[in-house]
This record gives sequence, structure tokens and C-alpha cells, in this order.
Amino acid sequence: MKSTVYFADLRTTHKENMVNKLGRLMTTTGLASRIHKRDLVAVKLHFGEAGNTAFIRSVFVRKVVEMIRAEGASPFLTDANTLYAGTRSDAPSHLLTALHNGFGYASVEAPIIIADGLRGKSETAVDIQQKNFQQVYIGSEIIEADALISLAHFKGHELAGFGGAIKNLGMGCASRKGKMAQHSKLSPAVKRKKCIGCGECVTHCSQGALSLVEKKAVIDTAKCIGCGECILICVQEAIQIQWNQDIPGFLEKMVEYTMGVLKNKTGKSLFVNFITNVSPACDCYPFNDAPIVRDIGVVASLDPVAVDQASVDLVNREPANPGSCLTTHTGPGEDKFRGVYPDVNGMYQLEYAEKIGLGTREYELITI
Repeated sequence: MKSTVYFADLRTTHKENMVNKLGRLMTTTGLASRIHKRDLVAVKLHFGEAGNTAFIRSVFVRKVVEMIRAEGASPFLTDANTLYAGTRSDAPSHLLTALHNGFGYASVEAPIIIADGLRGKSETAVDIQQKNFQQVYIGSEIIEADALISLAHFKGHELAGFGGAIKNLGMGCASRKGKMAQHSKLSPAVKRKKCIGCGECVTHCSQGALSLVEKKAVIDTAKCIGCGECILICVQEAIQIQWNQDIPGFLEKMVEYTMGVLKNKTGKSLFVNFITNVSPACDCYPFNDAPIVRDIGVVASLDPVAVDQASVDLVNREPANPGSCLTTHTGPGEDKFRGVYPDVNGMYQLEYAEKIGLGTREYELITI
């Protein structure tokens, strides 16, 4: 049976601006059926790394907050701390970054609660009994919330191919322990001929797993947690993931974590993807390259698999933006994310999610 995905393009008039159009999209999708009076509602989003500008605008988040309050519920904005060394690896830094990026109470009218606590250790074990994990470790405040609204910026991702609702939840809601479990078998390798010994990767490695030996980067695999930050830090492209069976395994683990996040949210969750500023890489980096396609719109659904499948399809039917990083897969109908990451089959996350019952890839797209 097909799931319904609602789509709002970016056309507006003096009668309805984009903020109000988002509100109509949320209403049409069924926000009121997901939350009840006095519910504590987690609004899961990515606050953006300092220096990144591709994340969802705070004015749109405020509209969602207003609509939740109108139902008599209490919303809070949330995300979990990161593994890598950045501006969101602990709660104080994470909160400060969120404020600097425009998500203060004065702008959004909702408090921010970091889901996994001060240092990423506030977690709840959730039984899922799946292929890779029997238990997953989710930020406790996500589990304690009565309802969950995912607001995801849809974009490329160096390990997942693309990131939408599934990544926003599976990776984004995991505690530090949970994130490490997902990355545990991923380890990048150094191409010595390309390495110029600049040391940027050493500076940015949160685990001290990188060092310079004879002016070449060397990775201590015992310390490496596979977070992937060094891959994009290296402008010489001298550090790359060893593309093998690790990537499918990583995607399966991420999807299983999404299952853990949603286990106690049956009938209490809704998924929204913003297909705007479709950057080639994650918002976790302190920069964002030029969008690979034009701004498309916003999609919403009660099915996380369908909403991601629709997002991929909408991106891929577009021609690539001139001047973006794409040099292949640039035509309408071609897989833009394989053009950016040719060795990553991002579609596998949707195949596996459907297989374990998170939703369906079959959908009906309804334009509001």
C-alpha cells in the first residue's frame, strides 16, 4: 500500500507566504493527529555547525512550534551531541552554536534541550532485536518525549549518500555510545601519494587518531571511530573511506537506530524534509558547498521511508546546478548523490528500512 507524501513548492503570493504555506502543509499532513494536549513534543532538527549556512531557517521552525502550541502541547527543540571535534560535541558548545545560528528562544519561542545531556552520555537503551543490534542507545530526552516531529534538511552525505528523515533520527538521536556503535567498522585510509603533510586532519581529529610521520598522515585504527570528519577536511582528497562492505553495514545500523527512536512513537511522529540548499555534504561541517540542484520545496509524510524516497526522486529529476561540484550524473533523471559519492549506494538505507518495516518506498505525491 502506498504512503501519502505531501509536497509544497516554493511558489508564493501576497495571499500566502512560504511560512504560512509550510503551516498548511503541516496541517494537511496531519500534525493535529500526531500530538495531544499537554504532550511534550521533541522537534528534532540540526542546528548547523558554526560556519555552515545550509540548515533550515529558524522562521520555519518557529511556525512548527506555533502550530504545536496551538494544539495545547509543549514543544522543545532538540539534537544530540556529535562524535567529532566541532562546535556541538558537548551541550554548552552545542547550545551556544544553536543560539549563534538563530535558534534562540526570542526567535523560535521554544527551549532547546540537548537530547543526550552534557557530554553525550544521557541515554536510554531500547530493545529492537535486529540484524546488527539487539539494543540501541538513544538520547534519553527523545525517548521521554510524548511525540516527535522530524525537521530534516535534505542534502548529500559522505557516508550515507544522502541524509533526510532517516539520518536525522538514526544518527541524530543516538547518544555518543550509539554513534560510536554505528561507526565502529568504518575506518578511512590515507593515500600517501596525495598527502602533502599539511596537518589539518591531525588538528581536526577528535580522537587523536591521526598523526604525521615523515610528513605523511597516518591513522591509528585502534583510536579511529570512523566519524568521517577527516575526509572532507582534506582538500587534497588524500583521506578516503575504504569503500567495501562497511558502508552497507553502516547504513543498516543507522536504519536500526531509527527504528529504536520511533519504537515508542507509533502514531506520534511526523516527518518533514526541506529540499532547499541541497548541499553535497552534511550540515556537520563548518562550511557548505554550492547546492547541487535548485531549491525545490518541502515534503511531509507520516512515513519516514516514503518521505525520503520522494525527496531523492525530486532531487534526481532536476538538472544539476551549473557551478556545483557535480561533473557527472548532471542530467534530469540521473542520481545526483551517486555523482557526488560514486561508491556510496544511499538507496540501500531505504531498501533496508522498508525491509525491517519502518515504512514503504511506494508513495503518492500530492502537491498542496
